[in-house]
Amino acid sequence: MALAIRMDKLLRTGEVRDLAELARLGNVSQPRVTQILNLTLLAPEIQEELLHLPLVKTGKPGTHEKMVRPIAAEMDWERQREMWARLNGKAR
Repeated sequence: MALAIRMDKLLRTGEVRDLAELARLGNVSQPRVTQILNLTLLAPEIQEELLHLPLVKTGKPGTHEKMVRPIAAEMDWERQREMWARLNGKAR
């Protein structure tokens, strides 16, 4: 999430020209940059929760970007909140 916010800022301020430049700087593909930037489409409170997930020192994280993609693809924030709650095992 933090990377998505940083990339978005680089684009908005003109520090980088476009997605292609971001991809080159990050040594990733343009589609990967798009996947990361799509996280900025999440409802603010979901972004906040993602930013405050506990650090995973061993093993696999419980939540990862690929799991969040369908939520970010949903434009309705209320629907996003419902999907996020289900992902986290919370009834909404």
